Amino acid sequence: MDLRAKKSLGQNFLVDTGYQQRIVEALDPDRSDTLVEIGPGPGALTRHLAGQGQRLLLIELDDRFAETLAREYRDRADVTVLHQDVLTVDFAALGVPPAQLKVVGNIPYNITTPLIFHLLRPEQRAACIVLMIQREVADRILASPGGRQYGALSVGVRVAADVERLFNVPRGAFRPVPGVDSTVLRLRPFLPPPLAPAQEADLRTLTRAAFGWRRKQLQRILRDSPHYRLDAAGIAALEAAGFDLQARPETLDPQRFVQLAAQLRARGLPHDTAPEPAWE
Repeated sequence: MDLRAKKSLGQNFLVDTGYQQRIVEALDPDRSDTLVEIGPGPGALTRHLAGQGQRLLLIELDDRFAETLAREYRDRADVTVLHQDVLTVDFAALGVPPAQLKVVGNIPYNITTPLIFHLLRPEQRAACIVLMIQREVADRILASPGGRQYGALSVGVRVAADVERLFNVPRGAFRPVPGVDSTVLRLRPFLPPPLAPAQEADLRTLTRAAFGWRRKQLQRILRDSPHYRLDAAGIAALEAAGFDLQARPETLDPQRFVQLAAQLRARGLPHDTAPEPAWE
């Protein structure tokens, strides 16, 4: 069977056993845990995970690897292969409360952002998520307010989870060798979620508008954005509430964006919100 990486699926396999072990250690598995591995591929990380928890769920889209893994673990009652696109998996329907799951994966770069927000949906947040992602994306998630890399992605992840950079992984640790370096992040989602889904939708709309015009002042953005169309009285009311609307978006930390979104909602804004707008 052809087990080579598929470029169409963004596959780059971690072959360095030292980094494989460090990733498993970062997940801190316990024998009582239900572990979920996203995109196990040929199963290098899987072999470190099997037996570390009460149950191991493997989510694999590639037909070849799903078949190979199912055959390799057919005699293991504690290992289940889900031949499915992870973006369609309902983690709340896996038979274990999501807050009791620990999730790990080497994530294809082309689905990094949608996957992170899929995992951070309020109804399916796991106790711990360890992901290896493109280093540039990790830098943006962890960026501090005021920096060039700080943006909607930074805000969206950090209002939902505590995030820490564990270590970087050089491109030479993979086969085939990717064109970028990687970073392993550990996310500990806030449980229970501090924001309701509607509040997260409001925040998403606000940050997309703000960072879409990041060089403009907030008052200009809120005045010109079709989602807000804030008039002079609305601008004055927000300034009276303590918001500096002459500032640019990158100066607001995540919690200040939450507060601004709440003030706008109190005024019936935004006018409309797409069902699932992206954070970027």
